[in-house]
Amino acid sequence: MIADPLLLSVALFAIMFLFLLLGLWIGFSLMAAAIAGMLIADLSLPPGFSVWTKIGNLLVNSMWNSMNSWSLTALPLFVFMGELLHRTAISDKLFNGLVPWLNRIPGKLLHINVFACSLFAAVSGSSAATTATVGKITLDELSKRGYSESLALGSLAGAGTLGFMIPPSLIMIIYGILSDTSIGQLFIGGILPGLFLAACYSIYIMVRALVTPSIVPAAEERFTWSQRLHSLADLAPVFSLIAVVLGGIYLGYTTPTEAAAIGVLGAFLLGLFFRTMTFAVFKDALMSAVRTSTMITFIIVGAAFLSQVVGFLGITTAVSRFIAELHLSPYMLIFILGLMYLFLGMLLDGISLVVMTLPIVLPMVLHAGFSPLWFGIFLVFMVELSQITPPVGFSIFVLQSMSRKDVGFILKATFPFFLIMIFAVIMVTIFPQIALFLPQKMLG
Repeated sequence: MIADPLLLSVALFAIMFLFLLLGLWIGFSLMAAAIAGMLIADLSLPPGFSVWTKIGNLLVNSMWNSMNSWSLTALPLFVFMGELLHRTAISDKLFNGLVPWLNRIPGKLLHINVFACSLFAAVSGSSAATTATVGKITLDELSKRGYSESLALGSLAGAGTLGFMIPPSLIMIIYGILSDTSIGQLFIGGILPGLFLAACYSIYIMVRALVTPSIVPAAEERFTWSQRLHSLADLAPVFSLIAVVLGGIYLGYTTPTEAAAIGVLGAFLLGLFFRTMTFAVFKDALMSAVRTSTMITFIIVGAAFLSQVVGFLGITTAVSRFIAELHLSPYMLIFILGLMYLFLGMLLDGISLVVMTLPIVLPMVLHAGFSPLWFGIFLVFMVELSQITPPVGFSIFVLQSMSRKDVGFILKATFPFFLIMIFAVIMVTIFPQIALFLPQKMLG
C-alpha cells in the first residue's frame, strides 16, 4: 500500500503508460489506472465499506457529471460538420478561389496551404480533417506546378494544426468541459493566436522564397482583377459558413452547441447546392462522425473518472503543495510544463495529452496565478506541437499516407514550422494579451 500522494501520482502515471504500451484503448487505460490507484492506495474507509464500492461510486458519479453537459453536444456536431465538408466540393472551391489572390506574393501558391487551412479550420474544428482535406487538393497541384515538395509538406503540416487553434476547436470544447471554462471565451481567445501563428508561417515562406527563389516555379501566372473578383464566388461558401457559425457565437446570438447545429445544416445545404451530397456521402460522414465522437466521449469519461480519483486520493493537493514548496517562478513553472508536454506529445495524441494531464496540472497553474482561459490557449499550442512530433504525430501519419514520402523526409520538412510554433508559444506566454485581449474586450 502507498500512503504518500506524490509516490502515488508517479505510480499512476507509470501504470497509465504501461496500459498504453500494452495497446489498451485510451479510455480503458485511464479507467484502469484510476482503479489501480485506488487499489494500491492506503485508504481509510468506514467499516463494511469496501474499496470496490468506493470505486463504483466514483465511476458512476464521474460518468454522470462529465456526460451531463449541454456544451458537450457541440462536439459531435462540429465533428459531423467537418466530415460533411470533407466530402463535398467546398474544399475544391476554396483552392480555386485563393489561387488568383496569392500568385503575386513571394512564395506564391505555397501560401495556399496556410490560407486554406486557416479558413477550413474555422469551419472544421479538427486538425486531422483540416490537414487531410486541404492536402488532398494542394499537394498534387503544387507538385505539378513545380513548387518545393519539402516546403509544401512542411507548410501543410504546420498550418494543418490550426484546426485546433482557430475556432471552433474540439480540443477547446474538451478543455472547457474538463476545466469549467467558457467554451465561447476559449473560441474567442483562439482567434488572435491562430492568426498570429498563420502570419508567422506566411512570413517564413516569403523569406524562404526571397532567399531561395528556386522553391517556386519561374513561370508566373497572371490574373486580371476581373478574374480575382470572379474567384470570390468560390470563396463565398466558406466565408458565409464561417460568418454564420462563428458570428452567432461572438455576437451572443447562439451558444457553441446551437452554432454547431447551424453549421451542420449549412454544410448539408452546401453539399446539396453543389450537387455533391448523396445518400452514400451523408451515410459515410455520419458513421465517421459517430465513431470519432464515441471515441472522444469515452476518453472524456475515463479522464473524468481519473480526475475524481486523483482528487479523492489527495494527489492534486500534494502535487500543488510540492510545486509551491519549490518556490518556482510562474514562468519557470510554465517552462517546465512546456518541456513535459513536448515529451508527452511524442507519446500521446492531442486529446489524450489534455485529458490525462489536466487533473494534475490545472490546479498547479491556477495556484501560480495564471488564467484558466490563457492556459487553455497554451495547452492548445502544446496539442498542436504533438501533431507534428514523432513517433505519434498524427499529422505526420496523414501526410505520409498522402505523399508516400518516408517519415524522415516529412520530419525534416516540418521542423522549421515546429520551431515557428515554439516561437509563437513563447510570444503568447510573454504577451498573454494576445490570447486574452478579445475575450476581455467583448466582456467589457
